Amino acid sequence: MSATAQQFLVGMADMHVAKGHAIFNCLGLGSCIGLLFHDVQGDVAGMVHIMLPAAFAGKPVDKPGKFADTGVPELLKVMEQKGAVRSRIKVAYAGGAHVFKFTNDSEKGKIEIGARNIAAVAEQLLKLGMRTLAHETGGNQGRTVTYDTTTGLFKVRSLVGGERTLCTIR
Repeated sequence: MSATAQQFLVGMADMHVAKGHAIFNCLGLGSCIGLLFHDVQGDVAGMVHIMLPAAFAGKPVDKPGKFADTGVPELLKVMEQKGAVRSRIKVAYAGGAHVFKFTNDSEKGKIEIGARNIAAVAEQLLKLGMRTLAHETGGNQGRTVTYDTTTGLFKVRSLVGGERTLCTIR
């Protein structure tokens, strides 16, 4: 008989890491990014709900998961503390939708948080040498992502696209 899975609702700016069977749910991703790391061999997985590309200069960061530049390295650090090995970690993520309407082009560059989040996450993953297995980003639809460590299914759901498996991490 298998043990009951740990269930995690990964809210805005939250980060959860688990060893063993876990199910992660990241709801209502508009411009935010739901980022998953999983070291299958080490049986360690984690998810972070990134809201913004970078922490504000000169201000303390109370929730590292809020920002790509603090959340991505912090997720890796916590996973390594639980026994994950960087070279074995597989990555999947979704989000970064364009959800705001603009009245003029001068506002557009300031508010395109989704596109800025996508770029910031990709930059951090590259900087840390992380291997991305799959991602679904951009567009103008919000998403919800779910990941079950036992099946390895990273699922994305949206109003228009319904639910589909983006990738299998096993």
